[in-house]
Amino acid sequence: MLEQNITAYLANLLKLKTSQINAAIKLIDEGNTIPFIARYRKEATGDMKDEQLRDLNDKLIYVRNLIKRQNEIKNSIEEQGKMTPELSLAIDKVEKLQELEDIYLPYKQKKRTRAMIAKEKGLEPLAQFILKQEDSSEKLEDIALKYLNDEVTSSDEALAGASDIIAETISDSADIRAKLRQHLWQTSSLSITRDKEADSDEAFLMYEDYTEPIKHLPSHRILAINRGESKDILKVKLISDIDKDIAIITKFILKQNSPYKEFLTNAIIDAYKRLIFPALEREIRNQLTETAQTQAIHVFASNLKQLLLQAPLAGYTVMGLDPGYRTGCKMAIVDATGQVLDHGVLYITMSDDAKAKSAQKLLDYIQKYKVNLISIGNGTASYETEEFVANLINEHKLPVHYLITNEAGASVYSASKLAVEELPEYDVTIRGAISIARRIQDPLAELVKIEPKAIGVGQYQHDVNQKELANTLDAVIEAAVNHVGVELNTASAALLKHIAGINATVAKNIIKYRDEHGVFASRKELLKVSRLGPTAYTQCAGFLRINGATCPLDNTPVHPESYPLAEQILAELGFSLEDLADKYADFKNIDCEIYSVSCDTHFVHKAWHDASDTIKKIKYPMLADPTGLLARAFDVMIEDDGIAERGSFIVNPEGKIVAYEVIMGSVGRNADELLRRVEAAQFVAKHGGEVCPARWKPGAKTLKPSIELVGNI
Repeated sequence: MLEQNITAYLANLLKLKTSQINAAIKLIDEGNTIPFIARYRKEATGDMKDEQLRDLNDKLIYVRNLIKRQNEIKNSIEEQGKMTPELSLAIDKVEKLQELEDIYLPYKQKKRTRAMIAKEKGLEPLAQFILKQEDSSEKLEDIALKYLNDEVTSSDEALAGASDIIAETISDSADIRAKLRQHLWQTSSLSITRDKEADSDEAFLMYEDYTEPIKHLPSHRILAINRGESKDILKVKLISDIDKDIAIITKFILKQNSPYKEFLTNAIIDAYKRLIFPALEREIRNQLTETAQTQAIHVFASNLKQLLLQAPLAGYTVMGLDPGYRTGCKMAIVDATGQVLDHGVLYITMSDDAKAKSAQKLLDYIQKYKVNLISIGNGTASYETEEFVANLINEHKLPVHYLITNEAGASVYSASKLAVEELPEYDVTIRGAISIARRIQDPLAELVKIEPKAIGVGQYQHDVNQKELANTLDAVIEAAVNHVGVELNTASAALLKHIAGINATVAKNIIKYRDEHGVFASRKELLKVSRLGPTAYTQCAGFLRINGATCPLDNTPVHPESYPLAEQILAELGFSLEDLADKYADFKNIDCEIYSVSCDTHFVHKAWHDASDTIKKIKYPMLADPTGLLARAFDVMIEDDGIAERGSFIVNPEGKIVAYEVIMGSVGRNADELLRRVEAAQFVAKHGGEVCPARWKPGAKTLKPSIELVGNI
């Protein structure tokens, strides 16, 4: 792999254009973050997505490490005086690190081996003579006598040393290893036995005497086997057909009618059993583990992404319940902004008297703070707590809903340094209840406070490479946070540190500046924050929102570098920044409700809400129609494209459509005209004997139906 071939190689590997690869590499090398490139440099990369850029970055690092290793190996071989044009070319063509190390194996500095000792005794010429397998009338034992010296005193000793040299030569052959490696991947199996004397749990009972081909082993089973082996419960070994394996090696070494067939066959068996198979077994086991870990980490990342992008339940006063038996159910109430209003302990799994007192206490809290949502942790005593809450709601007809919340990581957060800093006045157990309440109000903001692997994103998360797991999950958090964006004046340091261009130190400095100078009025004010320079500002500004900013664009995903262009576009369309307000209040004033529908999910709606100044102002319900059910019912679905045309439908109280407009997606609609139509429809419904002419508005003159009106309205 040559430096000049990187772009072409990656373009072919990732199925992208070389221009995209070149642009992305240039941006990465300039220090730009992946989220920034994905959102604000689309025109340069050809709209490469976040996942594509991360994949490219990973493979770029791998290829550059490969090239670095190639150069190191070539320099080492040249220093040994053993470099040839053919060997140099072979090294340059390699695309995998393992293949590279196979080529380097004969030249690699090793610990002192039996073969090295034999070479030191002057037996390498004998080994080379035998490997040539030339016809000779002499017996091998007699030939060996020619190589005796002060250190080699018998033919047996000479032949043993030659055999060691031949075995290592066979083992060091890149071609033999590659062929045998391929064969083992297709035919070998893992054999697992359980130590009956060892304490073992039920998870390992299936491995009493278990064998499975490695090519069929699923990732979760590999990790389970590894866990059992680490606990000394399972014994694991790779098994293969030895005769077939040796036959593969034999084809490389033995010539037809070799005069030294028996000797070389024994050397081949020795090379296989002592050197090659143990090395390949370790390599295959490591590769199985690495592949399983990669798949598992991918699943963990997917699970975490879904958790982080859960739709928030904003605007509720929430009671968080952390269930428990002996110590009671911990309770905390937070307002719509997440501020703690009150807390306490309920004893709902004990005596009837304790239950009655807890019920009354709960009722008092609900009425006092107007609680309208209860979040129940799914841990110990969750079922009993749910039953208690459900019965209370039904018995007293409370206008309250409850849900079960995944409390994974709440206990970890409650005992963390961050929790102590945020909630110093509360006990550890109460902090857990606060977290359970907050995580349904804003899952992303709350879950980023917890170490990703503590959230419980999947099985065997403690059995994979912890560094790779942490890096992957951190990348998921970074992608999620930057996808949604954060409110600069309310975001915690734990949330801010995941914004592109902002590290933990700068995040704390932002909080410190906010505490000392008050809320940020503009994005430009960020440049006054200690250690947040122009480069970091460029990376982070577009992902930070300021509600009520001096410039309305500071509350949008529009990057400051694009403000002049945005203002120019608005001017061309005849809008000013102040014209971004909606007319929902006007529709409400005429007793009309608005429902917006899109074929996107509620997760996308959340992202729109957080990223768009326009969408953030919407107060009416936004309905998710990902299956296209409503789009087809209203006959606006374009089946071939899988998208819906833009439509506006006016429905009367009887459920009848009295007016509608369907226009292609590239044409906008006019809220003023829609409002006028609703007002006209209402007027006609109330005054059936009158007609509202074109451009009619409330208060204007209407017409009586007659023949004279034909052609005039």
